[in-house]
Amino acid sequence: MNLNYLIFRNLKKNIKNYYLYVFALIFSVALYFSFVTLQYDPAMDETAGSVKGAAAIGTASVLLVAIVAIFLLYANTIFIKRRSKEIGLFQLIGLTKGKIFQILSAENLILYFGSMLIGIASGFAVSRLVLMILFKILQVDEIAKLRFSTEALFQTVIVFAAIYLLIMIMNYLFIKRQSILSLFRVTSSTQQRVQKMSVWEILIGMLGLALIIVGYYVSSQLFGGNFADEMNQLMMTMLFILASVIIGTYLFYKGSVSFIFNMIRKHRKGYLSISEVLSLSSIMFRMKSNALLLTIITTVSALAIGLLSLSYISYYSAGSSAKNSVPNDFSFSTAETKDIFVTELTNQQIAYKETLREPVMLRFDISQILTNDSMIARDMNDNFVIPVISEKQAGSTDMKPGEVRFAGYTGAISSFLPLKDKGEVTLLGTTKSQTLQLTGMDEETLLSYSYNGGMPIAIVDDSVYQDFRKEYDPGYQTEYNSTYYGIDITDRSEVPAANEIFHEQGLNSPNFSQLDMKLSQIENMGLIMFIVGFLGLTFLITSGCILYFKQMDESEEERPNYTILRKLGFTQGNLLRGIQFKQLFNFGIPLVVGLCHSYFAVKSGWFFFGTELLTPMILVMVVYTVLYSIFGILSVLYYKKVIKESL
Repeated sequence: MNLNYLIFRNLKKNIKNYYLYVFALIFSVALYFSFVTLQYDPAMDETAGSVKGAAAIGTASVLLVAIVAIFLLYANTIFIKRRSKEIGLFQLIGLTKGKIFQILSAENLILYFGSMLIGIASGFAVSRLVLMILFKILQVDEIAKLRFSTEALFQTVIVFAAIYLLIMIMNYLFIKRQSILSLFRVTSSTQQRVQKMSVWEILIGMLGLALIIVGYYVSSQLFGGNFADEMNQLMMTMLFILASVIIGTYLFYKGSVSFIFNMIRKHRKGYLSISEVLSLSSIMFRMKSNALLLTIITTVSALAIGLLSLSYISYYSAGSSAKNSVPNDFSFSTAETKDIFVTELTNQQIAYKETLREPVMLRFDISQILTNDSMIARDMNDNFVIPVISEKQAGSTDMKPGEVRFAGYTGAISSFLPLKDKGEVTLLGTTKSQTLQLTGMDEETLLSYSYNGGMPIAIVDDSVYQDFRKEYDPGYQTEYNSTYYGIDITDRSEVPAANEIFHEQGLNSPNFSQLDMKLSQIENMGLIMFIVGFLGLTFLITSGCILYFKQMDESEEERPNYTILRKLGFTQGNLLRGIQFKQLFNFGIPLVVGLCHSYFAVKSGWFFFGTELLTPMILVMVVYTVLYSIFGILSVLYYKKVIKESL
């Protein structure tokens, strides 16, 4: 038996056992190569507009390398420990550590670079599809061409060759530091079991749950003014939430899971079924040793789900957000500019409807309708200067002289400044004031963002409006918010043509196009969503593979137990039911905790990104859960194979 025979025999064995590792490596290389191809694609500079598309893709490729490198190094650690007995046997038959390292290096060279070549070919094949997906998300009308980038090839080879060198260094140090005796004890020593829970571990478990709950509660009240009145306090509160949730997650895995399952076992008075022994007991004794790994996976999963949810919320809300910023198809601040635009619309036979509003900036005392007395609320009350328009300008005729209604009360302002929808407010002029009864709040805005800056708009009776017309504070009045002209296109199919006229006239701020606002948000957030989506998919696959490899290790270690149980008369079905419950917990606990973390993180500040919360967030979570569950199913299938071969 020569070294070449050993190399190829072990290579064949490794491919059969580590097919998922090979798939993850091929997928990572393919994704990285397609990303770098986009970075060097000339179409990116033309389609990205104001967003530096190539730079964004380049930044994402760096993060992608970090994720893949950590995954490959960690997976190699698992594999080298699993082969520790094999390495020890090689030393027993007389092979030197140098020869053993040579065998492992040759195996990894063939497996690694073979997978890399397949990954590059796959990345080139799907690069056009990736570009088409990006164009579709950005709503860009361009033809995606298939281009092979030598720069991308060169960069991919260098990056993954560097990762290969790190893997070889890790293998060399492992072989050099281990004695023959220690090699036969590596596997058993890495899986430390806990036989009995101490009081300290119970306290740790309870503390972990408490920290997570506290972090959730504070995040839900983050922008309500209860915990942060100033920007410095807001930053400190955010850091507290982050630390509380992450530390709580670690302690949760370190003690809470075992504590909860131990309570279940005590409730059953120790009488557990075979399914419970194979699931609950196994998880109790192993969760502690995997606490750090599970904390990292849960935290990064929550980060990926949260970022993707926020970007998709912004992308999904592009239309409604644009309407909140520009309530009409087009808005103008001067009659001259508006007249030029509508003249061209008339020449092109495009029907339109015109809206005229003349807001005046007036200060209100809203202390009677504030829901809290935080410093933020008091400061905003002292500077609550908002546009005021008459009921006729708002298109309403149901206002009475002593009433006021707020419009455009939505988004971030409704969270920073929570108000009652009924109560008394005082309209303050320069020489007089009047107390009005607030009759309600409307989400629909009536002026473009340049007029109200995201603040609500007050609608009052025409007599009150005329009475206070000259009572505005000149310090808050500008040339851009004295008169508002809105243009709506009657036939919605002619909006793009009208938008072309808007562009041809070279109009810009403070004149706005609702369609331009929508397309700009789609372009900006679409690219971010594309990048975050692919990074999240990469992490999902790598973390799923890591959990799968851990289950492979546990199944091999527990093979003798399955042999004994099978000899005692338990069927494959009896054992498999317990394994299914076990995988439900092993994969389900990190998934559920990650989903909870992302939900509370997104819910605390989603209103900065868009107007829709539930639909985008639920869709992202469902897709992530379905893809993540695939690895749990694969783990059950591997256990089924081990159970079948155990007897």
